[in-house]
Parts: sequence; C-alpha cells; structure tokens
Amino acid sequence: MQEILVLYYSHRGSVRALAEHVAAGIHQVPGARARVRTVPRVSAVCEAVEDEIPADGPPYVEIDDLEQCIGLALGSPTRFGNMAAPMKYFLDGLSGAWVNGVLEGKPGCVFTSSASQHGGQESTLLSMTIPLFHHGMLVLGLPFSESALGRTRSGGTPYGASHVSGPDGDAVLTEDEIELAQAQGRRLAEVALKLAGSR
Repeated sequence: MQEILVLYYSHRGSVRALAEHVAAGIHQVPGARARVRTVPRVSAVCEAVEDEIPADGPPYVEIDDLEQCIGLALGSPTRFGNMAAPMKYFLDGLSGAWVNGVLEGKPGCVFTSSASQHGGQESTLLSMTIPLFHHGMLVLGLPFSESALGRTRSGGTPYGASHVSGPDGDAVLTEDEIELAQAQGRRLAEVALKLAGSR
C-alpha cells in the first residue's frame, strides 16, 4: 500500500471533517491508504508548549510523514482569506525538506472551511498552493466533471474541497461537500499512484 498524507489543522472540527472525507476518498482507490496527521496550535506565550501527543485525533506530523508519502492533501481553516497560523508556522519550518526536495514531483491538493460563503475560501486555497509550488509539487484541483461543483449551494470550489460552517461553526458537511471531498481524495490517490509507478 502506498500512503498519501492528509495533513490538516482544525479549530472547531470542520476541517477535520473534510480531512476524514478526503481520507475516505483515498481509501476508495486500490493500492492507496491515507496517513492522517495534524499540526499543533501556536501560542503567543513562548513558554507554552503543546503535549507531544494530541489529546484526541491523529498524531502530529513529522518529517518522516512527508518523506514517506507519495502525495499530500493540505487542509486549514480560512483566516482572513489565508491559512491559519498553525499550518503556516509548520510550513515555514520546512526549509530542510525544501532543500532536500522531499516533496518534489509529488501531487498535492488543498481544502478549507470558513464561516460564511464569502469568507475567503478561494483566496485561502490559492494561497495554500504557493508553498506547494515552492516545494516542486504538482498541484491538483477539482474538475467541473464533478457534478457537485455545479450544484453546491454550500462549499466546494475548483481549487479544492471546502465547507461553509455558518456563524455557529457547524462541522456537519452537506452531501455535496462530502462528495467533493471524497472526489478530491480519489483524484489525488489516482494521480499519486500513477506518478509513483513511473519513477
């Protein structure tokens, strides 16, 4: 089995729900398996540290996860049209992986959640692809052959799967959001396996 890293940060559960469905889509492709990881919160208080193991959910990501994966799905909530600080902090620390070409030639995709329909999802998704380009990754979106893109009244963009949580932070995904998240996982897995087989 070839592993694809699903790496996310989630504050209220919406991005975690998307990550679970992206992973489910990966598992639908024979020969592929999702390795789900998260990143710790960051703090303005320098002495504050997270436990080495999260209280619940998947483990924190390590460099081995990046080295061993054949593809990467990256998820973060929207913060003023950009990714959340914990994910940006993690990506900013990957200069060693960049120098060594750890992610070069691997496919990647992105996903996000925001409280409102116009909360900056697409700018967040686009800005999340910039580090992937710098790492030499091949960035995948969602094609309009996915019919849910044309009918969704909630989340879902051609730049990546998304969720609209509303003002109360509802982490329950709509059917279209689930369909698109799983389609994104399947597409990433299919492309990653083809690329891995050609190396």
